[in-house]
Amino acid sequence: MNPITSRRIILKSGLAIASGLLIAGPASAHKLNVNQQDKPAPLAPDLVKDFVSAGHGNLVKTTEMLEQHPTLLNAVWDWGNGDFESAIEGAGHMGNKEIAEFLLSKGARINIFCAAMLGKLDIVQSTLTAFPNLKTSKEPHGLMLLHHAKKGGDQAKPVLDYLTSIGAT
Repeated sequence: MNPITSRRIILKSGLAIASGLLIAGPASAHKLNVNQQDKPAPLAPDLVKDFVSAGHGNLVKTTEMLEQHPTLLNAVWDWGNGDFESAIEGAGHMGNKEIAEFLLSKGARINIFCAAMLGKLDIVQSTLTAFPNLKTSKEPHGLMLLHHAKKGGDQAKPVLDYLTSIGAT
């Protein structure tokens, strides 16, 4: 087969494939819309706010709410101006280890701030080794890593010492 003929075959087959995609496109888009309609309704905003608030210091209410609504586990509330917070983050900056550990036992997502409060030096060190600029990042309400390590008390003292040694704020 000469090069001109093979180019024509490739171009024709490419056009055929592209035509097929154009024809299939709207059907694919329709499927996407149908799938989006099958999703459950969002959680009620007041429910999320109550759960995040409870996560700051009310283990009984946090436990009860999570039993009734398991999808609250990683829900976040926007306190305004993009200040998003989850229940575990509330527990973290309040130094509430019991609530943080309960939520983690249920599969909540940990972050470096909660790890600092819980005294998880290995997590904090490895994260800051990989991403050194996070030493000055802020959690909800503008709270810094040092705040969380201080809230962790004696258990988080090694984290506090480490953060101080690297100039974290």
